[in-house]
Amino acid sequence: MTAAPAPFTVEVDQNPYLAAGATRVDAIVTVTSSESAPAAADGLEIIIVDCSTSMTGDKIHSARRATAAAIAQVRDGVSFVVIAGTETAKQLYPPTGTAVADARTRAGATAAVNGLRANGGTGIGSWLTLAGSIADRHPGAIKHAILLTDGQNGERSHYFEAALAGVQGRFTCDCRGVGTDWRVEELRAIAAALLGSVDIVADPAELAADFEAVMEAAMGKSMAGVALRLWTPRGSTLRFVKQVAPTVEDLTGRRVDTGPLRGDYPLGSWGAEVREYHLEVEVAAGAVGEEMLAARVSLVRSGADDVLGQGLVKATWTDDTALSTGISRGVAHYTGQAELAEAIQEGLAARKAGDTATATARLGRAVALAAESGNEGTARLLERVVEVLDAPSGTVRLRAAVSDADEMTLDTRSTKTVRVRGTEEAS
Repeated sequence: MTAAPAPFTVEVDQNPYLAAGATRVDAIVTVTSSESAPAAADGLEIIIVDCSTSMTGDKIHSARRATAAAIAQVRDGVSFVVIAGTETAKQLYPPTGTAVADARTRAGATAAVNGLRANGGTGIGSWLTLAGSIADRHPGAIKHAILLTDGQNGERSHYFEAALAGVQGRFTCDCRGVGTDWRVEELRAIAAALLGSVDIVADPAELAADFEAVMEAAMGKSMAGVALRLWTPRGSTLRFVKQVAPTVEDLTGRRVDTGPLRGDYPLGSWGAEVREYHLEVEVAAGAVGEEMLAARVSLVRSGADDVLGQGLVKATWTDDTALSTGISRGVAHYTGQAELAEAIQEGLAARKAGDTATATARLGRAVALAAESGNEGTARLLERVVEVLDAPSGTVRLRAAVSDADEMTLDTRSTKTVRVRGTEEAS
């Protein structure tokens, strides 16, 4: 009987050769999930819609259409719920429990959504807390939420932070800000904590297409609770672990120790997709000719020991400078992509603070990095904020007038990366 193929493949791109006395090992780990994996039947979708007073007019009309479009994408047999958010959270459909998607429940939910009205404040922590309590009633399911808001959270920071910490690991969440009156850093914090995405929909008319795409992607997930497990040898230090494609996200602080010399980093739910990670390990220096295993990278189910895919990061000390000075193509590329995201965010912050010199320098550096790596999407967004005089050198001039939408779009999408040239672009 032929064994079933592993659901994940793990490939390691690195230069394993270190000069005598060198201690740092870098590697790019490419994780590919099996395209043959069927979409999971057991799932929960939570749609959270801001119904605060600021949503009055086109925004609430667009939110109704977008929510209806998302509901239409929920596959038969998947549980779902719609939450209306103001300063409190109200379960709109169904009034209690969760609905199981079919033609009747989708129609009922759409009818309820068509009655949404904008009136009240914004209490995002309470919305997340209700979503968490609903998610807890579906153990083992793929649990995903879409959160839409147009404004800034009105709760005290300590309440919001406690609420966000309280729902970590209970569901994943994609966040969308409609218009330009919301705070990028606020939604980015939610998306980062809940292993989701954040994006701007500046024109409310485009909201329905965006919601439809988000829900379609969610319906393609086939496995929940995947974790990246890293084993490193005694005496070594794992300096950082970052997702670098399709977006930059620092995972270092998410480690959960699961045994001697090893820890798990939660990755959320997976469908047929590719993600890439950059890890750096500091090891004890070896003698010329010595070889060692610097890290063992495994894909596992969170809290379990069954290995879904595995790769090895190695170190070999040499006195051949031609070998030891080489930098892996992937490591070089993604180091630049991480720097690109950082340069954009620092440049925009400086621009907002009125520090023209720093803003020009950092956004100029971003332009150069985008050009060097072939990140054409980010390059186009940068051109809306700066006038590019010479892209390779990063010579730019700040534009005098920049719309809030253009600035926020660049900020929100600053972490999106492209894969190494010659491979398919990260989506």
